[in-house]
Parts: sequence; structure tokens; C-alpha cells
Amino acid sequence: MGIIVVGLGIAVIVALFSPWASSHPDGLEKVAEDKEFIGEAEDAPYEIIPDYTFPGVENEKVATILSGLVGIVIVAALGFGFAFLMKATRRRNGGSHNPGAG
Repeated sequence: MGIIVVGLGIAVIVALFSPWASSHPDGLEKVAEDKEFIGEAEDAPYEIIPDYTFPGVENEKVATILSGLVGIVIVAALGFGFAFLMKATRRRNGGSHNPGAG
């Protein structure tokens, strides 16, 4: 459990400092700009917080931090949910399964 807390703590620290990360586009975005086809790109239909903007938050740095924190909460919830399901499945199937043992 300690490693989970440390990992979440590091993720929060990274989210807090994310507004000061490089403002240059990533590799794929840079190529799309250089080859002049970036305007043809379509947003993914599953974007929760597109371009790290948070509805109703005018300050760009605060919006970036909030979007990072929301991302951490979503990923942590999915991870804990998956772990809970795995644990419940193991209990229902009669104990733990250790494929490396033996």
C-alpha cells in the first residue's frame, strides 16, 4: 500500500508542476505542423478534457493542474476498481492463483 501512496503523491506533484512543462508540440504534433496537415486532424470522440482546458476556469495554469488531477483520479479509480474485481474473482474461485509458484 505504501508504494501506491508514493506513486499517487508523485503523480500529484507532477500535475502541480505540469503548467511549466515545455509548451512546444510533441513529436507527432510537430510533424503534422511541419507537413501542414494539422488542420485536417479531428478530435478524438472520447476526450474528457481536450487540450487540458477545464470548463469555467479562465487561468490556463490552474486549468492544466485541474485536468492533471482529474486524470489522476480517473486512472486511480480504474486501477483500484480493476484490483477489486481481480480480488473478488480470486475469492470466488477458491483462493489466490500464483502462476509463478511451483
